[in-house]
Amino acid sequence: MKKVITMEQALDHIKDGMTIMIGGFLACGSPEKVIDALIEKGVKDLTIIGNDTGFVDRGIGKLVVSGQAKKVIVSHIGTNKETGRLMNEGKLEVVLVPQGTLAEQVRSGGAGLGGVLTPIGIGTPVAEGKDHLIIDGKTFLLEKALKADVALIFGSKVDEKGNVYYHESTRNFNPLMATAAEVVIVEAEELVKVGELDPHLIMTPSLFVNYIVKA
Repeated sequence: MKKVITMEQALDHIKDGMTIMIGGFLACGSPEKVIDALIEKGVKDLTIIGNDTGFVDRGIGKLVVSGQAKKVIVSHIGTNKETGRLMNEGKLEVVLVPQGTLAEQVRSGGAGLGGVLTPIGIGTPVAEGKDHLIIDGKTFLLEKALKADVALIFGSKVDEKGNVYYHESTRNFNPLMATAAEVVIVEAEELVKVGELDPHLIMTPSLFVNYIVKA
């Protein structure tokens, strides 16, 4: 199957009301071109899972500002003041999750697990409405696995088969998210022929990637 597709073809996989994961940490390693195309298309009512809501003009934050997100599940809002404003006005649902817990929830989704047990949040509002388990006398919260309809990730170098290399800190949430969605679309900063990537540098195998768009 040919994985390299046009941006228009990639956007055909993203519909109103979907849950999407978007890689990046304060927009570092985010698929900016795909995000821009989503804004232009006007897809709405999205539930977005990501590390943060970035900036008003970069990363996930642009989808918040454009009003296309109805809910975000993140570890913090980043430097995006619009996220806080929309949350306080009741126009955006914001679920804040400790960063390590969020990563483990995504990892659990990719591994086919039901969730992760963590002591983080016990005795705080984070624990409200969640299952508690006592193991060896210690209480844990069950944080359920997270999965998405589509994951949008960014690769520094991607071969035409879909093997991905991430340069330095652009790696962040991208490898985890590539395992936890029904459809995975990678935005390739540099697209290379199969065999040009050192196998030892491949961080996301082609098995997890459905489609590739050139940045």
